[in-house]
Amino acid sequence: MTRINSGKLRAIGYDARTRTLQVQLDNGDTLQHSYVSEDLWRRLSSSGAAWSFYRDNIEEEFAVKKVSGSAATGKNPLDGLFGQT
Repeated sequence: MTRINSGKLRAIGYDARTRTLQVQLDNGDTLQHSYVSEDLWRRLSSSGAAWSFYRDNIEEEFAVKKVSGSAATGKNPLDGLFGQT
């Protein structure tokens, strides 16, 4: 996961093998979006307005699963999935 501060986004990560985008919101929720292309991930991660890009191109366009509702520990349990330790 890469920490960002754009609108309600606080962190983003992508697993190219499973085509899964993971986002962490400012309320502590962590969401996973399935079937996101690598091109879309590159565009999101390089966007100067990532929150707007996420809302316009991803939020309601891809299947989503809430995987976490709290960022209290400071470490996301799915960081290993995205190459973070």
